[in-house]
Amino acid sequence: MSVLVIAEHDNAQLKGVTLNLVAAAVKIDSDVHVLVAGSGAQAVADAAAKIAGVQKVLLADGDSLKDGLAENLAVQVLAVASAYSHILFPSTASGKNVSPRVAAKLDVAQISDITAVESADTFQRPIYAGNAIATVQSSDATKIITVRSTSFDAVAAEGGSAQVESVEVVADSGKSKFVGREVAKSDRPELAGASVVVSGGRGMGSAENFKILDPLADKLGAALGASRAAVDAGYAPNDWQVGQTGKIVAPQLYVAVGISGAIQHLAGMKDSKVIVAINKDAEAPIFGVADYGLVADLFEAVPEFANSL
Repeated sequence: MSVLVIAEHDNAQLKGVTLNLVAAAVKIDSDVHVLVAGSGAQAVADAAAKIAGVQKVLLADGDSLKDGLAENLAVQVLAVASAYSHILFPSTASGKNVSPRVAAKLDVAQISDITAVESADTFQRPIYAGNAIATVQSSDATKIITVRSTSFDAVAAEGGSAQVESVEVVADSGKSKFVGREVAKSDRPELAGASVVVSGGRGMGSAENFKILDPLADKLGAALGASRAAVDAGYAPNDWQVGQTGKIVAPQLYVAVGISGAIQHLAGMKDSKVIVAINKDAEAPIFGVADYGLVADLFEAVPEFANSL
């Protein structure tokens, strides 16, 4: 049977995480389909059809799916689920909101946050904040899976020529109502998908001091992040949080400034390709995962680092 990938999008553009999902899907089976559920989302479906490795795109285009309400999207997924052995969702806020509803309705166990595919029924996923890896085997007829996108290299966005097929749109369930959305706007790259991330920790000392990171982030074209301790202290906004209870990132370069390296934080960034740590404590755990470490006063080192670029 085929593998169904649930595309993440904003009705105008396909989110990059969908490319990572397809990468995981092709490791399960070569027959990969993508479901684009939204309103006025033809352009998204056309983009999905060009993804390398995708054989077919299902387009469910209707008002009931306009705002991505989990109650409606879950019913739409269930409407086509019988044709698939595996259904993959991203481990994002949206994906994790829909996937348990689908699993519950199908009466199967969800396999969460996979980081590797061993076979069509066997997967790896982190447990204990990433300190151990569990190998999970499922005998369910339909496998509902959420995928940690940072663990799979994205497939090419161009090169495919899949057929786009329209499917019947489900009616509004009436269980929820879209009230409004406040979108944080920034000139910087989106944290979850950035190739370079500069993060500050409790060692920054204050929200005002966090501005020291701006010139460095500007020079590197980086997104800004923060540890949970820094967010809890009010130094940085919640959407900057990197870690087990924040965003999971795996950029090409991760710069950790004034971050001690608690397990919670490491779980969210230790898969980064190159990790640079700046901390005045030579015994800080962050140096245990860093490729390059600088024991120095961050208030002197960060400006010098930025000026040298």
